[in-house]
Amino acid sequence: MEVNPPKQEHLLALKVMRLTKPTLFTNIPVTCEEKDLPGDLFNQLMRDDPSTVNGAEILMLGEMLTLPQNFGNIFLGETFSSYISVHNDSNQVVKDILVKADLQTSSQRLNLSASNAAVAELKPDCCIDDVIHHEVKEIGTHILVCAVSYTTQGGEKMYFRKFFKFQVLKPLDVKTKFYNAETDEVFLEAQIQNITTSPMFMEKVSLEPSIMYNVAELNSVNQAGECVTTFGSRTYLQPMDTRQYLYCLKPKKEFAEKAGIIKGVTVIGKLDIVWKTNLGERGRLQTSQLQRMAPGYGDVRLSLEAIPDTVILEEPFHITCKITNCSSERTMDLVLEMCNTNSIHWCGISGRQLGKLHPSSSLCLALTLLSSVQGLQSVSGLRLTDTFLKRTYEYDDIAQVCVVSSATKVES
Repeated sequence: MEVNPPKQEHLLALKVMRLTKPTLFTNIPVTCEEKDLPGDLFNQLMRDDPSTVNGAEILMLGEMLTLPQNFGNIFLGETFSSYISVHNDSNQVVKDILVKADLQTSSQRLNLSASNAAVAELKPDCCIDDVIHHEVKEIGTHILVCAVSYTTQGGEKMYFRKFFKFQVLKPLDVKTKFYNAETDEVFLEAQIQNITTSPMFMEKVSLEPSIMYNVAELNSVNQAGECVTTFGSRTYLQPMDTRQYLYCLKPKKEFAEKAGIIKGVTVIGKLDIVWKTNLGERGRLQTSQLQRMAPGYGDVRLSLEAIPDTVILEEPFHITCKITNCSSERTMDLVLEMCNTNSIHWCGISGRQLGKLHPSSSLCLALTLLSSVQGLQSVSGLRLTDTFLKRTYEYDDIAQVCVVSSATKVES
C-alpha cells in the first residue's frame, strides 16, 4: 500500500491585518430611582466607570477608544490599508524571502507590494513587515492574495499563498437632474444620499465642467457680506439622509457664439465628492461624465435678450430678440411676420426681409409692441419664414409681461 508522505510545515508564518481607525466606546447606562432597592448603587458604578464622561454618565457618551473587533466595512472611494507580517517561527536561518501582495478585483489584478526585491536572509524569531495602501475604485468582491517564497538551509525552495476576501460597498447614491434654460445655460441638480450606517462630514462637493462651460455653485448665500453655505455650519450627512446641490453652467464666450456646437453638447462635466467618516477617515468619489439630453431647437432658434417686467397699458414697450440659425450647413433667407393677438399688438411693418443668415450665426432684432389688456400677458405671434425652403416657424408664448394701468404705475 502506498502511503502519502506527511505535508511539510512551513518555516515562516504569514499574518495579515487590516489597518483601521479605532472607534469610540459607548457604555449602556443602567440606572434606577433612589427609592428602588439598589438605591444609588448603579449610579455610583457608572460614576466610577473610567469609560464614562464626568457629569454625563447616563448619556451614552464615552472617552475611551476600542480597537476594531472585526474586518469592518470598506466603501468605494476609501483607502484600504493592510499590515503584512512574515515571521520566522523556526530555529534556522531562512534565505531569499520574497513577499508579494496582489489585489484581485472583478476586472484587474494589482500589485500592492512596496518592494519586489527579495530579502537575503531572515534569522529565527525575526520578521519582515510591510504596509500596503490602495484607493478602492471598484464595487464588489476583492481578494487580497499574499504569496511567500523562500529557501531553506538545505537549499529547498518553498512557496505558499493565503487569500483574504472582502466586499467593497457603495457609500453614496447620486442622482442628477438637468434643466435647460431658454438661454444656453444648464442647471444641474445633484441629489446625494448617505447609504452607509455612520454619519459623513461632507468636505467638498464640486462640479468639474467640460471644456465648453463655466460653472457657478448655487449652494451658498450672502449674509452680511460673507458667503455662507445653505447647509449650515455643520455639514454632516446622517445615514440615509439626502442633500441637494445646485449648479449653473454657462457656455464660454468662444462657444456661445457658435450655436450649432452648443446645441449638440451632451457632456456637461463630472462631480467630485470628498467626505470624512468616524475619526477622519477620508473618502473620495468622482462620477463618470454626466450627460444631458440636448435640447431640440429645430433649424431656427428665437430667444429673448431683453424684455421689461412691467409695462403700462396701451403704451409701447420694446423687446430685443435673438434669432439663431442652428443649422451647420444651410444659409437661410428669413422674412419676419408679426401677428396680433387679443391682448398683444405689434408696432411696425410685418413681412419685412431680415436678409440672409449664415449657418451657426445669429442676429439681434429690436421690436416694439403694446398691450390692450391688463394683467399677466403672453408675448406671442411671431412668424419666421425661410424663403429658400418655403418653411415657416411659429413662436408663441415667448415670454410674459405684467401690464398695469398708468395710475397703478404712478402709485407704485
